[in-house]
Amino acid sequence: MTLHRTEAKEPAAPSSLAPEGLRATLAELRRLAELPLERGQTLPSQAYTSPELYEWEVERIFRREWLCVARAEEIPQPGSYLRLDILGTPLVITRDEEGELHALSRVCRHRFMDLLPPETAPEHGCLERLTCPYHTWAYRLNGQYAGQLAGAPLMQRVDFDRAGCRLPAHRVEVWNGFVMLNLDPGAGPAAPELRGLDLRLNSHGIANWVSVHTQTWEGVPANWKVAVENGSENYHHMGTHAQSLDPVLPGRYTEVDECDGRWFTMFTPLSDAERGGTGLGRHSRSGRGARPGMLIAGIFPQFVLAVLPGSAISIRWLPTGPATHDTRITAMVPPGVPDTPGFAEQLVDIRAQIARIQEEDLVAVRGVQRGLDSHPTPSNGRFSHLERPLWQFQRYLAERLL
Repeated sequence: MTLHRTEAKEPAAPSSLAPEGLRATLAELRRLAELPLERGQTLPSQAYTSPELYEWEVERIFRREWLCVARAEEIPQPGSYLRLDILGTPLVITRDEEGELHALSRVCRHRFMDLLPPETAPEHGCLERLTCPYHTWAYRLNGQYAGQLAGAPLMQRVDFDRAGCRLPAHRVEVWNGFVMLNLDPGAGPAAPELRGLDLRLNSHGIANWVSVHTQTWEGVPANWKVAVENGSENYHHMGTHAQSLDPVLPGRYTEVDECDGRWFTMFTPLSDAERGGTGLGRHSRSGRGARPGMLIAGIFPQFVLAVLPGSAISIRWLPTGPATHDTRITAMVPPGVPDTPGFAEQLVDIRAQIARIQEEDLVAVRGVQRGLDSHPTPSNGRFSHLERPLWQFQRYLAERLL
């Protein structure tokens, strides 16, 4: 079933700006991106271990691309803030009196102090102004003046341009209730590239769903792409999740859509046993709306959303080094569900399931990274048809890195 298809773009030659040591890896990426899925191969091991490639990815992808960083409900009202650290960039997301979000630098313009140091400031909160705890310089948070200096004590005796003192701001958009951030002031808007995915998600109405649990795993010892690839296919259900997910959502019956570009989708029907042996699922040719199951929607480079009947799980990955990353998982449900009788018990189960599945995935991604670091260097593997999103990911990487 084809939901979205664009003509493949011809990857450019490896960039002449790339360090010489990267050119062989980028040339191999170019070769792989040109292969059809039927002959698709995995990236070479150095794509997951090279510090030089990691720096190239940070500059060419993560500092230029729209990244999913939060749920808008985490900044619920005027004066609310959320502290973030993105690839060494200390940030704070705030909401003004008109309800608009702003992404501001968290570094004071005086002596570079963190305005919301994690040693003393909560990750979330509400305040009227952003005040530096070092010398009490204060910054406005209202509307067009967000980030503007509001007060700098005892600066009257020096030549100082108060009007020109302002915290740098970064672009932010809200997509289906998720906060999207871009560190590149010249980037285009996020919405046009995701229009096709919007059509796929419209019937679920997740923009207004509420978060009920978030958990973060920091410093996972694996390259960020290992984690993204693991989260972008259900082929591994039969192995990694043989006792947890596969009996409920058999990965072998996943239907992967023919997408291209920044996003992908796939659908795994619930097992017959989970539906009381109705015979629906893989044997049914009816529309997906008639079948319960799990819709996976991914946005490269670092976001996957799993939508189930009555709940959803979002996963965000952020690299922290060539061979480490952070994983943040959030469970969401429709409005009103948390107030229903028995939900507290359901939430206990949701938390336990997330923890179990993530721990199983951690075994996999750590094991893959050890394999990539082994000697002699492992050769390229081959893709299953269920790994189409990984083949698509290579084409995305080629477009951004070459």
